[in-house]
Amino acid sequence: MNIFSKLLSLLKSETEMVPNPLDNSARIKYGNLYVSKTLDRFLHEELAPGINIQPSLFWKSLESILNTFGPKNAELLAIREDLQEKIDNWHIERKGQPHSKIEYKEFLKDIGYLLEEGDNFSIETSDVDPEIKTIAGPQLVVPVMNARFALNAANARWGSLYDALYGTDVISEDDGAEKVGGYNPVRGNKVIAFAKNFLNETVPLRNGAYEDVTNFLILGESLQIELSNGTRTELKNSSQYLGFSGSSNDPSGILLKNNNLHLEIQIDKEHNIGIDDPAGIKDIVLESAVTTIQDCEDSVAAVDASDKVLVYRNWLGLMKGDLQETFSKGNSQMTRSLNPDKSYTSKDGKELSLPGRSLMLVRNVGHLMTNPAVLDKDGNEIPEGILDAMFTICIAKHDLEKNNGISNSRKGSIYIVKPKMHGPKEVKFTCDLFAAVEKELSMKPLCVKVGIMDEERRTTVNLKECIRIAKDRVIFINTGFLDRTGDEIHTSMEAGPMVPKDQMKQQPWIAAYEDWNVDTGLKTGFKGKAQIGKGMWAMPDEMLEMFKAKIMHPKSGANCAWVPSPTAATLHVIHYHQILVADEQESLKSRTGASLDDILSIPVMENPAILTPPEIQNELDNNAQGILGYVVRWVDSGVGCSKVPDINNVGLMEDRATCRISSQHIANWLHHKICSEEQVIETMKKMAIIVDEQNSHDDTYQNMAPDYNGYAFTAALDLAIKGRIQPSGYTEPILHAKRLEYKK
Repeated sequence: MNIFSKLLSLLKSETEMVPNPLDNSARIKYGNLYVSKTLDRFLHEELAPGINIQPSLFWKSLESILNTFGPKNAELLAIREDLQEKIDNWHIERKGQPHSKIEYKEFLKDIGYLLEEGDNFSIETSDVDPEIKTIAGPQLVVPVMNARFALNAANARWGSLYDALYGTDVISEDDGAEKVGGYNPVRGNKVIAFAKNFLNETVPLRNGAYEDVTNFLILGESLQIELSNGTRTELKNSSQYLGFSGSSNDPSGILLKNNNLHLEIQIDKEHNIGIDDPAGIKDIVLESAVTTIQDCEDSVAAVDASDKVLVYRNWLGLMKGDLQETFSKGNSQMTRSLNPDKSYTSKDGKELSLPGRSLMLVRNVGHLMTNPAVLDKDGNEIPEGILDAMFTICIAKHDLEKNNGISNSRKGSIYIVKPKMHGPKEVKFTCDLFAAVEKELSMKPLCVKVGIMDEERRTTVNLKECIRIAKDRVIFINTGFLDRTGDEIHTSMEAGPMVPKDQMKQQPWIAAYEDWNVDTGLKTGFKGKAQIGKGMWAMPDEMLEMFKAKIMHPKSGANCAWVPSPTAATLHVIHYHQILVADEQESLKSRTGASLDDILSIPVMENPAILTPPEIQNELDNNAQGILGYVVRWVDSGVGCSKVPDINNVGLMEDRATCRISSQHIANWLHHKICSEEQVIETMKKMAIIVDEQNSHDDTYQNMAPDYNGYAFTAALDLAIKGRIQPSGYTEPILHAKRLEYKK
């Protein structure tokens, strides 16, 4: 048993959560594996039918893979701990001395943390869908454990611009344009004006403007547009017109394309919007969330076999194309399913079909955690990342072997995003694991692709070598500021007290980190072959601010960026119409690369003594409230990602990454005596009252105050007070143990 399994077992033992692990009433023995009956039933009854998989051989294959990769997994985790101990000792030995960047970098090289870069190369991944290779646009990340959310995200490939504008603060409520009540024509007119201006800038007319259009005419292979002055015009760039829907005499839609992204002008002169439009335009629909990550990791709370079955069942439904979810909305029942493809007539008269859904990737868990869904011969939980690889790849065979119906990858590939890898050896482990699963399941070699999350510092500083290892599988690199900051704090815990969180984005390392990721991707041939991604906008209700700020992502050379909702995807995609990312990438190739020295700069406070007691307390309040607001839903409700109000009641999208940075920040200040343990405890109690009040509308919510001894409160307290000793500063060991205790 590796040290992290021991840690988790210890946490569970403290809560008396360990039953007889080989209890035959709950498990079935396959070889030397003890498999949860719930998971085995899912395999037999739902996963295996329809593909050439024998359940007994599936478990035999998993055991074979575990025999090879289980010890390697443990070895990699031990290396993490060994390197961390050496870094801690280096800082402890130099406490009180000026920090030497030169000595520090040489030290990291000496211990094998920082590797020498090899020769230049270009990635060689084949059979990649165009949504990843050539189409730049928004990317959704959604908890696959929630079927409704998973379907909404998959269907967010196309979104109504009118709806996205009308329902958000991108359109102001000034001058009588309020959102309250029924349809407000004043607000509607503002929406239409914004949307038509977007058309003027994106698919401009040779003469006139879209405000003047009275009719769209399909004449052979040409699109003619009538204007209010009686003249006809056409698109300034006629190649932007692709086709139409409906009949040529009375089209119901005009299909256009700009910067590899489609948009449709929908026409219906009897619709309640179109009836008042001179051209009968009822909506403008934009190709929005081009790709979606169906997440098994940070945004879910899956701690046992029943949870994992929920995760795998929804992924299976997405890959088979038959996932449905029925729910109540208002006074009616609604059933959601996957959208079909969209059909048009091309301008040369042929049938034209476009994907109706996002291209879906699936994010597996990282290397750290284990799960009791399957136990080995000694009763130890197996690594959850290995379990995820086996199941998510096998499930995706349903998509690859389909001859008709709703499909995901048209190139025959499976896309797995792998988080929280530390350096090239861990990337190699992942690639070797995928190859082993492909072989055991009789799949085409290299059909499983990998997305590398650049969210741990050892991966950042060795990113080129990480990509080299995966050069025939990699389709994605992505920066994640929150996890990356959590690792930054934990890695340099002994260097000193860190700057307040609101100052972190102004530190030299963060800008260098973001540029380094893009520079490395371009240097290794990602342009036109793979995604370079940027992180999440965390305020789902602040769409105007997102619209102003997030244009920086395509400008930075990133061809995808995370958004918190389908509506946000429709708004953010406007930026990709304004900027052709391929051109940005080409110009960025010649810039001076980001500085490794800046990346390795440590965000410690130069003079902690200048912090006033109110400033310290304010920082603690913010961190504690964020931790409690997230953890109470995770532990008590099994919700891994949700919109959590912050201390100022601004809704923030919270997942384990946000919890990681807040808990590590408190742990750092506690360790360096900026605050005391008693102050942290009292702050947690004070903030628990506020979080309870923020959740008072929820009849199922269990208050943390005034007892302060529930599972959620004690989990939050442990995350802060015991944060320094958590492996890599991760939150999962504590959260999993407390959630299991709660479920019992």
